[in-house]
Amino acid sequence: MYRVCFVCTGNICRSPMAESVFRSHVAAAGLDGLVEVDSAGTGGWHEGDGADPRTVAVLEAAGYAQGHRARQFRASWFDRLDLVIALDSGHLRDLRTLAPTPEAAAKVRLLRSYDPAAAAHGSGALDVPDPYYGPFDGFEECLALVEAASPGLLDAVRAAVKEHTA
Repeated sequence: MYRVCFVCTGNICRSPMAESVFRSHVAAAGLDGLVEVDSAGTGGWHEGDGADPRTVAVLEAAGYAQGHRARQFRASWFDRLDLVIALDSGHLRDLRTLAPTPEAAAKVRLLRSYDPAAAAHGSGALDVPDPYYGPFDGFEECLALVEAASPGLLDAVRAAVKEHTA
């Protein structure tokens, strides 16, 4: 099993959105028996809470299933994860600092680095903005950014699964 975990700050907006979208892509590609997808937050403020109602509304309107409970990312998880996807550069930094080894730190990547259009604009364009304190359309923008990066991430995961199972 190849394991991917999406990480944002509180695990109620961006990372559960990315988890739902990517899980849908994995299932559509016929990889759901080979790839496990989940999410967590760098902090534990919302542990046990469901996703933000605006996240739920945007996901449901776009046809994505979700049934989320927030949790905090733990350094011990690096051992069982193959890929840790940070939603912004602050999460990337925090996760790499938390990683117990250089090999664990190397598992951490920015989600938008898998979107060729974003990657072409440099590292400043690679963050998924936090919609939590803004208007509803920030959640819609977040979904659009997650969806744009998902095909590239799926290609990378498909290649890794092929190597992993070879």
